Amino acid sequence: MRPDIVPGATFPDFELTEHTKERRRLSEIQGIDPMILVLARGHFCPKDHQQHLELAAFYSRIQVSYTKIVTVSTDSLMELNEFRASVGAQWPFLSDVQRKMQKELEIQEYTDSVHDPMVPHTIVLEPGMIVYKVYNGYWFWGRPSPEDLRQDLREIFKKVRPDWDPAKPGLRENWEKGDRGLHYPYIARA
Repeated sequence: MRPDIVPGATFPDFELTEHTKERRRLSEIQGIDPMILVLARGHFCPKDHQQHLELAAFYSRIQVSYTKIVTVSTDSLMELNEFRASVGAQWPFLSDVQRKMQKELEIQEYTDSVHDPMVPHTIVLEPGMIVYKVYNGYWFWGRPSPEDLRQDLREIFKKVRPDWDPAKPGLRENWEKGDRGLHYPYIARA
């Protein structure tokens, strides 16, 4: 991974083709929420399948927790859709078939000359594409478990959500005055 992709840095806002054939920017998918970014080897990798099966089982929690998730691999669109369907994923999968992201992030898996995949990484992002944590998943045990992700996301939410504790002094008073800027989605309303 490029040496500047570290906690506190802004992650590059790549634009890639989604499994639906639509071009999407990572920031567009993230919106104002934290995001789990999975950089995967692809459909051929049993480790990726296992990780994605675990993420699919965890997805109902991700979905209700104002958190986004996206997977990027070097698969073609057909392979990408087969991979997504085979693990039961309900989130966006993006194709880096031209390996732009792989090259810019310096994560070519040089040990696999057949598939030319990315070294798998899972990156947990704060709102604004800010890197919170980077997991190197070349070996399966380097990949985060759902429990690791839950703990990371708890810390992010404590840090970035002014309404993490609704009993915090001033929050209720602001709400009752009609100032909703400190409550999700953090848009001031009268």
